[in-house]
Amino acid sequence: MDHLINQRVKDIEISGIRKFFNMVAGTKDMISLTIGQPDFPTPLHVKEAAKQAIDDNFTSYTHNAGDIRLREAAASFVKTKYNLTYNPESEVIVTSGASEAIDIAFRTILDEGSEVILPGPVYPGYEPIIKLCGAVPVHADISKNKFRFTAELIEEHISEKTRCIVLPYPSNPTGVSLTLEELEQIAALVKGKDIFILADEIYSELIYDQTHHSIAYLLREQTVVINGLSKSHSMTGWRIGLLFAPANLAKHILKVHQYNVTCAASVSQMAALEALTAGIDDAVPMRQEYAKRRDYVYDRLVKMNMDVVKPDGAFYFFIKIPDDSMTSFEFALTLVEKAGVAVVPGSAFSSYGEGYFRISFAYSMETLKEGLNRIEKYLTAKV
Repeated sequence: MDHLINQRVKDIEISGIRKFFNMVAGTKDMISLTIGQPDFPTPLHVKEAAKQAIDDNFTSYTHNAGDIRLREAAASFVKTKYNLTYNPESEVIVTSGASEAIDIAFRTILDEGSEVILPGPVYPGYEPIIKLCGAVPVHADISKNKFRFTAELIEEHISEKTRCIVLPYPSNPTGVSLTLEELEQIAALVKGKDIFILADEIYSELIYDQTHHSIAYLLREQTVVINGLSKSHSMTGWRIGLLFAPANLAKHILKVHQYNVTCAASVSQMAALEALTAGIDDAVPMRQEYAKRRDYVYDRLVKMNMDVVKPDGAFYFFIKIPDDSMTSFEFALTLVEKAGVAVVPGSAFSSYGEGYFRISFAYSMETLKEGLNRIEKYLTAKV
């Protein structure tokens, strides 16, 4: 029956991140620096709110867009943090994770043959959905631009078929964010054109050396903002995403969301409500700890003479492979076999990630030290 499977589904693959992680899982005495999974527990008061929701029998469907209290809290959160203004009744949708928010946004705005401009390297969760919509991903090579996705680079790739530009900042896998000036230049380029911006800001609370700015503040009517609780509040398994869009667009996205999942999980919504109100600053101590880890990892990598850009957001390093004779997959596999360390090959983040590997520092300092010790020992032995 394989010949009856949708060809577009057959043409996409499992995420390279998960593929490599699954391949090396179970390897004895291995240090994994692969997954972008916060190692902090979900805050206790958030878990208690979920328990209370269960005790209160808050276990039925909510409004398709999410419980209005949560939408109000979400609107208040982005207003307080990023000076964004959205009507909770018509411009906020609570989704089953940021992944679903990305999916329903693309399915609403893309047609057959539409082009979507993305930075390359880039998180692998966008391209398969774009292709499933019959649209075409167009990558702009940022690897030679210190991973900065600038207006100048974007302009080179705009065509009459361009429907959307993806701004995933702070970035997975590079950890790079964009300055207000860079966003202003992009906004000036796109303003008034028939082009949407999909701003994936899931790491917006994890930024270290500057203030997070959203392009939605500059280009509200053309922007869909994606956010959520997974990274900021260590709530990956709760599956709560947040989508913000102008009312005339949000009403159509809501239709896709309704037929996709009906509504996000009710108990998780009450946990999210607690996180966005009483826990509005829960990310701060996590961010402070991530900053210490980032600085430690960066210093170690520099001492190893690694070619790396210091990340100012998220919790990743995207590092040039020191051996040009190896592909990123071969290098990552060699680290597993020779050093007992798992990293993610750069090719998982599009062809523009080839020649690099990604390290996540969302691990304890002890794990990071041991992992880097092993990598250094392997590299020293090769010289």
